[in-house]
Amino acid sequence: MRIALLIFAFASIALASAAEPRLSGADAKAIRTVVQAQLDAFTSDDGPKAFSYAAPSIRAQFGMPEVFMAMVREGYPVVYRPATVSFLPAYRERGEILQPARMTDGGGQVWVAVYKMERQKDGSWRIAGCSLARTADTST
Repeated sequence: MRIALLIFAFASIALASAAEPRLSGADAKAIRTVVQAQLDAFTSDDGPKAFSYAAPSIRAQFGMPEVFMAMVREGYPVVYRPATVSFLPAYRERGEILQPARMTDGGGQVWVAVYKMERQKDGSWRIAGCSLARTADTST
């Protein structure tokens, strides 16, 4: 099932890139910077900093950095402590900006995390959600 979802996600990327305008290089770089900064904050166990990269809707949902960090530790362990991370091209799909990242966990299992990004009124980017799918690939 997850393999089918992953194939669907990559097919959606191809279709979305043809149907919707591409992101500017500056936006793509800014988005990767935000996601990487949050990953770095997780590595440092810096809850307030990690929480600061979340969109207002996520901050409202979890209320406090400690609650947010507990959710990430328990529900997204590969995001909390990835062994490797490589970014795939960000894309637009149905009006949303998505940033996929290929991650491996400590056991060598490969995952794809797809970050939903949201531009703020000040022009900055924040993370509005993350979907995670394990792949059959175990190569790093």
